[in-house]
Amino acid sequence: MAALCYSLPSLTLKPSPLNPKPYPNIPFLSHPKPSLRLPKKPTTTITRMSRNPTPATDRLISVAAYSLPFFNSLQYGRYLFIQYPQLGILFDPILPFLSLYKSVPYASFVAFFALYLGVVRNPSFSHYVRFNSMQAVTLDVLLVVPLLLTRILNPGRVGLGFKVMVWGHTGVFVFSCLCFVYGVVSSILGRTPYLPFVADAAGRQI
Repeated sequence: MAALCYSLPSLTLKPSPLNPKPYPNIPFLSHPKPSLRLPKKPTTTITRMSRNPTPATDRLISVAAYSLPFFNSLQYGRYLFIQYPQLGILFDPILPFLSLYKSVPYASFVAFFALYLGVVRNPSFSHYVRFNSMQAVTLDVLLVVPLLLTRILNPGRVGLGFKVMVWGHTGVFVFSCLCFVYGVVSSILGRTPYLPFVADAAGRQI
């Protein structure tokens, strides 16, 4: 019996220096190395925006359109020019264009109907030109309101009514100048200007 026990091999398995796995032949006792998966880099798609620059002709027509209400609003600035004559220097560069505009008989009516019928109602022009022209036409119509109020109310030459009229005309002139500068600069850059009190009314007409 003792000889039989001595002849049986030992079941205790010891790890060998050459084989560090203690149970190489037993699948469920072996410890396989976990496979490492590197995270995938997110693919970024670069989308190039297509830019459609505004044609030079559209910009030029828009600049000319905003000149109509500006020229017609110069009459509201006469009290400001009387009080501050130095401001006239800022308007010296536009005097040749103003002289040409005044030399045409009924230039205001001709320019108004030319813009409205020839540009705004003409589908051959782009939406950019038609919208800017409609803003200029709408602003030009609004500039008639202070003049009509002055003729109806007749504030006179002295007193509080006259001062209110001077303040009102000066405010209208400053507002028109700001709209002119904003519209011209935006048109030169090819952007669409949105004039206050005017843009919504002009957009509904296009």
